[in-house]
Amino acid sequence: MKIDTELISYLEELSRLKLSEDEKNKAQSDLNRILDYIDKLAELDTADIEPLSHPFEFTNNFREDEAKPSADRELILKNAPEKKDGCFKVPKTVE
Repeated sequence: MKIDTELISYLEELSRLKLSEDEKNKAQSDLNRILDYIDKLAELDTADIEPLSHPFEFTNNFREDEAKPSADRELILKNAPEKKDGCFKVPKTVE
């Protein structure tokens, strides 16, 4: 696939940009070079290459999930303007 001036104009319209002729020519050249590079990558033989989800070997880097006591509910609710059943009471926003 080659990028032509018609596609550049379409992309210009989609992105709501106004490009000068020099900018259009540069964008066309840049996009064509990108597509050429992608085509070059497609030529590589990857039959014996195992797919990767990440280029580095990683194991679970997360800490263990341990239950810990949280803040005291009564202490938190002490500053609440209104409370009901151990929770903050707020104005109804959806009817």
